[in-house]
Amino acid sequence: MKENNVRVAVVQSSPILFNKASALTKIESWTKDAAAQEAKLIVFPEVFLSGYPRGMFLGTRVGSRNSNGRKDWERYLESSIFIPGSDTDILGAIAKESGVYLVIGVVERDSEFSKSTLYNSIVYFGPDGSLLGKHRKLMPTGAERLLWGQGDGSTLTVIVTPFGKIGGLICWENYMPLARAAMYAKGIDILITPTADARDTWQATLQHIACEGRCFVVSGNQFVTKDTYPKDLACYEEISQEPDILSRGGSAVVGPLGEYIAGPLYDREGLIVADLNMSLVTQSRYDFDVVGHYSRPDVFQLHVNEKKQGIVRFL
Repeated sequence: MKENNVRVAVVQSSPILFNKASALTKIESWTKDAAAQEAKLIVFPEVFLSGYPRGMFLGTRVGSRNSNGRKDWERYLESSIFIPGSDTDILGAIAKESGVYLVIGVVERDSEFSKSTLYNSIVYFGPDGSLLGKHRKLMPTGAERLLWGQGDGSTLTVIVTPFGKIGGLICWENYMPLARAAMYAKGIDILITPTADARDTWQATLQHIACEGRCFVVSGNQFVTKDTYPKDLACYEEISQEPDILSRGGSAVVGPLGEYIAGPLYDREGLIVADLNMSLVTQSRYDFDVVGHYSRPDVFQLHVNEKKQGIVRFL
């Protein structure tokens, strides 16, 4: 029987950049704090493990890259994780200890071919510690394409929980109407939107998506200060003139009619907690169901390729 209520928590924090141990320590600590407040679903921001190198260009100019940038990128790769792997075992144990659903933005390292491509991913764990699935960002935005490869349709993951279906799109993937439509068609009840966007326009996006999808939208962003960047980075001078606060946050939870349930939280590290009445999802679709009675399949159709893509097949 479906549960009508769930308490969710969103973590707004940041690890030491490119430092896996720092990220894992903070994930464990914040998860315990949220579980102590009886949260059953806990969400961490985009690439919380092991950081979003905001403000850096890693020695890149149009037409060239320098050796310092290559050194910092190698450091980023070494702080990434395999899915599954020993680090997901640790994360699963953290979820199990607190008995929660844990959703974390991570830098994932390719485990199949070169082991040298990184992905911006969401990873999902169940309250029994099991690895439930992952999602790879389909289209890194702008200069992010120097860091991460493109995901494919095989990880448009939706997880069935006792309180409804959860799944996520990362940051500006949420500006892709067809990606949103695919998630709506999978019956999403809680759309998780880890982000690195702290602008006011992101809040308008959250409210629009909640109204459009008639679902709860849970968005986590990092609160980042310059002192979380190791001063021994090869390209540290790239952020030397940046302000002390590099990301002000903006984590929020929005209801299925576009109203704020919690947040947005700005200018500090913190935890936002919200109680979601899942009956409101059903009630909100009385007058608008984007993939149901308000759709026009005779006019518009979407075809989604969920096959895993790869450059090599061994027969």
